[in-house]
Amino acid sequence: MNFNLNDTWKAILSDEIKNPYFQDLMHEVDKEYQNQICYPPKELIFSAFDYCSFEDLKVVVIGQDPYHGDGEANGLCFSVNDGVKIPPSLRNIFREINDDFGSIFYPTSGNLEHWAKQGVLLLNASLSVRKDQPNSHKHLKWNFFTDAVIEKISKEKEQVVFLLWGTFAHKKGLKIDRNIHLVLESGHPSPMSANQGKWFGNKHFSKCNEYLKAKGLSAIEW
Repeated sequence: MNFNLNDTWKAILSDEIKNPYFQDLMHEVDKEYQNQICYPPKELIFSAFDYCSFEDLKVVVIGQDPYHGDGEANGLCFSVNDGVKIPPSLRNIFREINDDFGSIFYPTSGNLEHWAKQGVLLLNASLSVRKDQPNSHKHLKWNFFTDAVIEKISKEKEQVVFLLWGTFAHKKGLKIDRNIHLVLESGHPSPMSANQGKWFGNKHFSKCNEYLKAKGLSAIEW
């Protein structure tokens, strides 16, 4: 399978890309897209990397897998295409941003490309999924690849903010060097977790910006 990956990431991840498991993964993904309806569109699988170069990376958000409904997934975790109804988890993310900054602005689009263009890597653990079957590509070796991405960022970058929401993301972040990076953890923004008091009030967005500014970096316009 031919894949589009930002050149800066190709250089950083060259060992992974050459690894036999990655070649097998690309073959399996290609087969899935040939035989099943899968999301996001094949050309958008690596969009998280295309929008956010390794050099510009400041923040990492870790999701589980893409939205599995028709026309929703655009290759960025928690993000949907313009014109698509904002999913419940993203609505709770926007609500927390509003509460955090005391804003009354509520986005009408769930497209998070503007975050990615500011240096936010919106990384799903699995970068593809079958239609209407959440977590259906878990058996593929996407986790090998995304674990390597997280570990590479931890080792090769400094002062990155990792936003880990929910138990799944917490586990993905176990290898992050917390002496070098800021790791913020909370419950998942899904309605079930949020309604149990594990999401709202985490103030991750202002804490992230305070850290970035303290390190001489520009804040994210959430």
